[in-house]
Order: sequence, then C-alpha cells, then structure tokens
Amino acid sequence: MSQKEDFVAAIDIGTTKIVAIVGKRKENGKIEILGISKTASKGVKRGVVLNIEEAVNSIQKTVEDVQFTVGKQISDVYVGIAGQHIKSIKNRGYINRDSYDDEITKEDINALIQDMYKIPIDVGEEIIHVLPQNYIVDNETGVKNPVGMSGKRVEANFHIVIGQISSAKNIGKCISKAGLKLNQLVLEPLASSEAVLTDDEKEAGVALVDIGGGTTDIAVYYDDIIRHTAVIPFGGDVVTKDIKEGCSILQRQAELLKIQYGSALGDLAKEEEVVSIPGISGREPKEISFKSLAYIIQSRMEEIFDAVIYEIENSGYFDRLSAGIVLTGGGALLKHLPALVKFKTGMDVRIGYPTEHLATDAMDEVNHPMFSTSVGLVLKGFEQNQKTVKPKKEEEPEFEPEEETVEEKIENKKESKSNFMNNLKKVFTDIFDEDDAEM
Repeated sequence: MSQKEDFVAAIDIGTTKIVAIVGKRKENGKIEILGISKTASKGVKRGVVLNIEEAVNSIQKTVEDVQFTVGKQISDVYVGIAGQHIKSIKNRGYINRDSYDDEITKEDINALIQDMYKIPIDVGEEIIHVLPQNYIVDNETGVKNPVGMSGKRVEANFHIVIGQISSAKNIGKCISKAGLKLNQLVLEPLASSEAVLTDDEKEAGVALVDIGGGTTDIAVYYDDIIRHTAVIPFGGDVVTKDIKEGCSILQRQAELLKIQYGSALGDLAKEEEVVSIPGISGREPKEISFKSLAYIIQSRMEEIFDAVIYEIENSGYFDRLSAGIVLTGGGALLKHLPALVKFKTGMDVRIGYPTEHLATDAMDEVNHPMFSTSVGLVLKGFEQNQKTVKPKKEEEPEFEPEEETVEEKIENKKESKSNFMNNLKKVFTDIFDEDDAEM
C-alpha cells in the first residue's frame, strides 16, 4: 500500500484494546478515515508490552480486519507509545553560525534539534521526541520560527520526551513480527492532542487528559507550545478492579456495571436504585446500589485526578490554563466525570472528540473519545510525511544524468576532433606503407 502521500496507517497498542486505522488526506486538507478496526488487547499492561506473542496475535487480527475493510495492503505504520517509564525534561541548546548576513535555514534548526538527541541520559533510556518550544536569536527572545531571520547565535528551549529502550524495542518487535514496518513511535498524549484540541485552546492554555484502560496521559499547552507531558500508570482498569473487589463480582460484570450504571459522583446517585447481578456458578444473585457503586468509582477517580493535578502543577502553568481541561479516551465518558473534575480543579472541563481535523463525512464509528489516540497517530503520520517527502523531491535531480558544462563540451569536441585526425593519419600511413611494399 503506497503510504508516501495518499495513505497513512497507524496502530494504537492499548491496555484494553488494539486499534488499526487507515486515513487519507482530502484535497481540503481534512482527513478521511477509510477503515478502523479494534480488537481486545492481550499481552499489554499499563501501556507496556509484556507478552510479545499475545500482542502480535492481537495486532495481526486487527490489521487483517482493517485491510479487508479498506481493500488495501498495509506495509508501514505509525505506533503510539505510553507507559509509566515515560518522562520529560527541559533542555537548552545553541549553535553559533559563521555569518550575521546569511539567513537562518531549516538545516540550521535541524542541526540544533539533532544535537539534542546526543544529550546524556540514564542507561537503558532513549530519547523519543525533541520538541522545540521557542527560539532565541542573538538575545532576541520569544521567536517561534527563526527560519529566514539573520543572526549569528541561535538558541532554543526544548521539551524532551524520554522512554525505556526495552519498551520501545518490544513495540518494534511486535510490529515487525506482525509483518509490518515501524515508521515512527509517537508519544500517545501528543497524538491525542493533535486529534482533539483546537488551535485556540492550545493558545489560551489547556491540559489534555486522556483516560485509557491502563494509563492516563497528560499534555499541557500554553501559547501554542507544548509545556509538559506525563503518563500516570492508572486508568479505567483500576476502577473496574475496585468494583470487582468491592462488590465481590466477576471482572466482566464489573466492567458492564461501570459502563452502564456507573457515576463519578456518589452524591448524585440514587440510593433506592439497585441492580441485580447474577451469582457466580448458580449462587444467589447480588443486589448492588447505584450509590455504593458511585462512591467506589468516585474514590478511585479522585485519586487519579490528584495525580493529574500534581502533574499540571508540575508544569508551572496550572493558573494559566484559560481553556481548562479537555477529557478524552474511553474513560472520559464516565457519567458525571466532568462535574467531578470541575469541582476538584475549579477549571472549565469538556469532553474531547477526535473530529477536529476529520472530514465532515467521516465514519460515525470514529467519533468516540476512545479513538482520539488512533486518529492522532494518523494525523502525526501525515505531518511526518510532509517533512520527509519534500526533501526527496529536491534530491531527485541528483540521480538524473548531469548536463555537460560549456568547458566540458569544448573539451569533448577537441577530443573527438583529435581522434578523427589520428584515425586519418593512420589511414594515410597504411596507404603509404602499402605503396612502399609494392615498390
């Protein structure tokens, strides 16, 4: 499947589900989702692959389903990475250029970014993303894009995302064993942000909170710049586990209870309303009140959001987020969750759907917070393709036969003329030699 410009395929390896998705860019720049498939995730815990064989089987199944839907073969994919091992640091780098007069080029900026990949980090870790925040050109601060400016010293502040080499390698192994090529690993909260947040929100200041099954991912933006990223190792699964243990029921029953009758605010649940759960292997059925169910959920969600608030405060932008918090991911649809978050943080809260850059005729199935990361990975794929396709076009003439310069043409003519005279001399010499022999 040609994915250079027309198509992008992505795989979201989550704790509860694995999603394969294929998108195409339309003429108006919007993305059309051609196919999406999800299957239950096995071998993944809290965003980290623990059983490669099980994960590969899940990936293959969902890829086969989406290939059947789209009618095209998938060859290379963009993949999300999350997990407790993800951390972010800030760093500053600079380059000194030869001249004040020359314009700062993209190559200068690329050299500055590539230099960041060489900074010392702990053993067993690798740099996943180097994200420029702002630039300083000859002490002129707050420059967002220095390309085309004149200046001798170019500095930049960077947000650097670091992860464990082993986790990244295990994801790579899963993709290659599934018969695919890994294009790039993308930090999941960055992908979700791309799909869900508006440009106005990023400028005003916003925190994206993506509540998945195994992890809760956070991305903080202010003044159009990514300021902080974090992955908290708790998600919807721990809520389900609490319900299972608190009500002494099965995992699948706890999950259904959470989705159908769950609420994040115990005070709003009605005490008189109860749900009857079938007993295990013929035992007596259990009656669970909506209120006690809601209090179990609320206590765990408050714990998760204490960690979220800590991370947002850590970013240093807690008081500057005019657009408040955007909730996305499968866990965002929990009843009364926006009210709980608003009560705990005092910020505006909305549910984020991944339709920000999708074509209006997009598949209805995609319009769900659980697919925010998947859609974001496709968007990041197109963004990456734009960066890599253009240089190739500029390099193509190198492979064409080069035209001769004027000097080379004159030299070649002299050479052919000289060869002609030598051949002519040879012919006359041969004739005279024959005449001498006859005499």
